Amino acid sequence: MNNIKIAPSILSADFSKMGEEVKSLEESGADVVHCDVMDGVFVNNITFGIKMVEDLRKITSLPLDCHLMIVHPEKYVERFAKAGADIITVHWEACQDNLKEVLELIKSTGVKCGAVINPDTPVSKIADVIPTCDMVLVMSVFPGFGGQKFIPEALDKLREVKAIVEKCGKTIDIEIDGGVSAANVAEVKAAGANVIVAGSAVFKAPDRAKTIAELKA
Repeated sequence: MNNIKIAPSILSADFSKMGEEVKSLEESGADVVHCDVMDGVFVNNITFGIKMVEDLRKITSLPLDCHLMIVHPEKYVERFAKAGADIITVHWEACQDNLKEVLELIKSTGVKCGAVINPDTPVSKIADVIPTCDMVLVMSVFPGFGGQKFIPEALDKLREVKAIVEKCGKTIDIEIDGGVSAANVAEVKAAGANVIVAGSAVFKAPDRAKTIAELKA
């Protein structure tokens, strides 16, 4: 099993003091900063883009995990890589016909790559590209807004992804995103996830360090 990593999503942070929020994550023991990039087309919300990633890169040494919930992600891959992304993940739903090419494009920039599936997309859709990935992200809510309820069917998908990862014999992180909290994190890890995205659970916690420690333990 890969090391458990906690990746708080800055979608739940206070954007008016983003620098302080990210510093707080560092001090609280977060392992990764999860950056939810939404374009208002692929999902029904607009968040932030390349400049946010560029500015975060100036203030943190934590890995920046850029989750592109956008149409035509291939148009922006090189710019996100240049801005300082450490890993770029793209949705099967956004690039069904050229997912492998987009993943290879991400790798060509020197950045890690990942494939993402929505709750209504079967794992079979990305099975052939999993060996190309550094990470596979299973959405346990429909992307767009933070604070949603965990969809339990995601656990079966995690098990399926884990079986494929084990079969290909490579070190590939398995990430879960959406509605994860102390109440269900043990199930999520048991099903195969080792990178835990948590937004509201961390940012709304009275003690972020304690919450991150609980999610990790």
